[in-house]
Amino acid sequence: MHPRVSVSAISSFRLRFDECLALWQRHGITHVGLAFRQMDDHVAEAARVRDAGLTVSSVLLPGTPLHDRSGWAAQRDQILLGYEVAAITGAATVATVTGGAGSMAWEAAADAFAELLEPVLGQLPAVHVPVVVEHTHALRADIGFLHTLRDTVDLAERIGIGALLEVNACWTERDLAATIARGVANRTIGLVQVSDYVIGTKKTPDRAVPGDGELPLARILGQLEDAGYDGWYEIELVGPRIDDEGYDRAIPRAVATTTALVERVSR
Repeated sequence: MHPRVSVSAISSFRLRFDECLALWQRHGITHVGLAFRQMDDHVAEAARVRDAGLTVSSVLLPGTPLHDRSGWAAQRDQILLGYEVAAITGAATVATVTGGAGSMAWEAAADAFAELLEPVLGQLPAVHVPVVVEHTHALRADIGFLHTLRDTVDLAERIGIGALLEVNACWTERDLAATIARGVANRTIGLVQVSDYVIGTKKTPDRAVPGDGELPLARILGQLEDAGYDGWYEIELVGPRIDDEGYDRAIPRAVATTTALVERVSR
């Protein structure tokens, strides 16, 4: 396993924490991303991750609807809990989606997300563990309103947080190399998630093991390396292709192909 490659728990989406931990142990996976929605007792399970000697690339939090302020206080508490988990595990990042924005205009949604985060950012511990915000496929407006890397980098820089580059959601963007170069130069891009996509797919999520689809992964990861990116490449597989193949086969294959890819582009 390459020292900068990790496996998100989302890759075994249907499993709970204990089952994910057992799967990682079976396959010698030592670099992982944690997902809040798969955990029950977050602090206790974070301690188990630490005691197992696992290296954590991210702690992934779900969002809350931006057009419904009734959930904002709980979301702020969740972010602080995410930082507690990060402190216990030594995680490199705390990642989140924005939450859906309903029919809000993009600008209003951006203002709302900044307002939601503002009181939390002032309470974060001094240790440098960046919040990174993830952009999502446009079909997933239920979980986020950021659908391009360029918009994500723009908003992250405005708020003073980081951006999560999701290859599956930005690979067709115009002038992607320039956005990557800017995001890396400004230390805004703090995490990269890797999977593949089979052209002709008409639903989401329906990701594929890297190497099984048509994404120009070598080109995009090469652009990241050329720009000076030195962070994690986190494998995030989800969808029927992965479920049908089975986690015990799909995830080790993804580790092997992603490791080979990162070794090739980072030379």
